[in-house]
Amino acid sequence: MTGTHQTLALVLFSAFVAVTLGITTWVSRNRHGSAEEFYAGGRLFSPMENGFAISGDYMSAASFLGISGLIALYGYDGLLYSVGFLVAWLVVLFLVAELVRNCGRFTLADVVAARMRERPVRIAAGTSSVVVSVLYLVAQMVGAGSLMALLLGGTSGAAQSWTVVGVGALMVIYVSLGGMRATTWIQIVKAVLLMAGAIALTVLVLARFHGDFNALLRAASDRSGQGADFLAPGLRYGGSWTSRFDFISLGLALVLGTAGLPHILSRFYTVPTARAARRSVVWSIGLIGSFYLMTIVLGFGAAAIVGSDAVRASNAAGNTAVPLLALDLGGGAASTGGTVLFAIVAAVAFATILAVVAGITLASSASVAHDLYASLRRRNRPGKHSGKQYSEVAVARVAAAGIGVLAIALGLLARDLNVAFLVGLAFAVAASANLPVLLYSLFWRNFTTRGAVWSVYGGLIPALVLVVLSPVVSGGPTSLIPGVDFHLFPLENPGLVSIPLGFLAGWVGTVTSTEPPDEAKHAETEVRALTGAGAV
Repeated sequence: MTGTHQTLALVLFSAFVAVTLGITTWVSRNRHGSAEEFYAGGRLFSPMENGFAISGDYMSAASFLGISGLIALYGYDGLLYSVGFLVAWLVVLFLVAELVRNCGRFTLADVVAARMRERPVRIAAGTSSVVVSVLYLVAQMVGAGSLMALLLGGTSGAAQSWTVVGVGALMVIYVSLGGMRATTWIQIVKAVLLMAGAIALTVLVLARFHGDFNALLRAASDRSGQGADFLAPGLRYGGSWTSRFDFISLGLALVLGTAGLPHILSRFYTVPTARAARRSVVWSIGLIGSFYLMTIVLGFGAAAIVGSDAVRASNAAGNTAVPLLALDLGGGAASTGGTVLFAIVAAVAFATILAVVAGITLASSASVAHDLYASLRRRNRPGKHSGKQYSEVAVARVAAAGIGVLAIALGLLARDLNVAFLVGLAFAVAASANLPVLLYSLFWRNFTTRGAVWSVYGGLIPALVLVVLSPVVSGGPTSLIPGVDFHLFPLENPGLVSIPLGFLAGWVGTVTSTEPPDEAKHAETEVRALTGAGAV
């Protein structure tokens, strides 16, 4: 990239960072220091504001960079991510949003612990939430590194590494100083910028083909190097039985995983009522659905205009397809229009990453402090405004720094993998460990504490083990450890095996439990979930 590209994009990066740091500083001066303020922003956001924030939290680097890149490289098979991410919100809307808002307080563990013995359940749910959050953070780090490497030299390993470190440092600042309120406003600003950028690029792509989507698909097929196969199923998930099962596994993970993501569940606590939580989801579905329709146009547009080979040459995983498309749409690398459009898209993508990592870091630090620390150090739940809550918030801030360091290290290790693929792994772990215990707690009267603990670990441990033993880690040229081969599990995504194991473990733990379920607590939870009576 030219010096003009670098200068303009860096100016836009700096402007967004300055604005978001200003928001964070302003919020930090006006905070009350309570756990409710830090974790839930005082529960003062409207459904529309929260809907935009949810969209900003969900439309990550995987959406903007990864999905478009996969469509540009694999055509039809890349559409699975767009469809899966969108359909997942129906599960959230009908099964999770309102009930979670009524039953919980700050985290996923609050919902489960409402009718169980708190200590073992909070430790299990808190652990799984942190693991899922760190996996999701790694994807955002990889996206940031790929973007900056393209800007500063195409394959610059140093640029990738320093970008990962910088994003990690910024996310710790956002969370430590501003908490949920600053994070929410950052996500709202980011959602508006991302939608505006995606709309502009979509209009330019369609204008290039005079509004003829069929002409766009034909051009994409011609320049993909795959011919008609580019527009048919099977280019990535076809042929062998392992590829076909990987397709099923990924689909299950994407559709079921959203309802188990800690940073999405925590957003339902930022509104005052369950009805507001449900309306937030309706707002987010409209925004997210529109965005994913545009990623389809952007992905095929990158294949048609830039060419699949050029995308792959820039980044083997396809993470730079959208910035390259913007460069071409603006008039090319030597043009002013290309420079400006590329810089704007790169800045929007960078803003996307910063907003998402802030939300994920906040959710994971809340799990560490509110679930793990509170369970291990404080047997009794603190009062609403007690000094114990203030120390819990301090622990959350320290936890944010620790999680940031861990995410930086893993992001440096996984920087050559596609970000949408990495998010697919996080979704698989969320669907395996968090979703079974959440649904059992909400809908199964006889569910017990042993069932809850077994459900979490019965999904979490197999999912992680299968990932370690999969081709993602070893045994292939694109693996994390390419020179070693110890993979035993043939699938890249563990969801097909680990999700049923999570549900099965919860059932087995419950039916073999010697401790009967607490009927009174279940009745109380059921009334609260369905009516909102007694909800915080």
